[in-house]
Amino acid sequence: MAQATNHFQIIGGEHRGRKFPFPDAPGLRPTPNKVRETLFNWIQFESSGKVFLDLFTGSGALSFEALSRGAEQVISIEKDFNAFQNLEKNRKKLKSDNLQIIHSDALDFLSKKPTQIFDFVLLDPPFHQKILEKVLKQLSIEGFLTTGCKIYLESEFEITNNFLNQEISQKIKINQQKRSGQVHYCLIEVL
Repeated sequence: MAQATNHFQIIGGEHRGRKFPFPDAPGLRPTPNKVRETLFNWIQFESSGKVFLDLFTGSGALSFEALSRGAEQVISIEKDFNAFQNLEKNRKKLKSDNLQIIHSDALDFLSKKPTQIFDFVLLDPPFHQKILEKVLKQLSIEGFLTTGCKIYLESEFEITNNFLNQEISQKIKINQQKRSGQVHYCLIEVL
């Protein structure tokens, strides 16, 4: 396994300040602290006791932040084996039974009907590979998006209602949207 020389730090909640290592992997870029802080400010009164699905877990920054801020359960999907192994090590350090890490490709995971309802879906796919479009379509087709579900998206382009309506069959609205450097991020809600 590649030596984990990079770190992210939990910025709020029960585990605030704890640092976790993660390995170098192609396309792996943890959500920056400023962006994570904005996201969790947006959902601060809604995340406690909720179920999160993190489809491109990577370093684990979003999953671990959700746990720290009171998520009841986080299901984390990661296809890179080194990143997956590292996530398992970090889960053991955190001593959390509320985090399930699955070694799978996101689209393969989404090809199976959901066995539970997710309150939040976190999407931070690799940029410039047109994966976001496929994942949104699959989430919609397979029934992962229920009324009231919120989806957090990171992309290299601005998310528009027009774009979302092409990929998602359910009625949706953009609740919040910002940009930080080259990263566009938003929170949408299924109506």
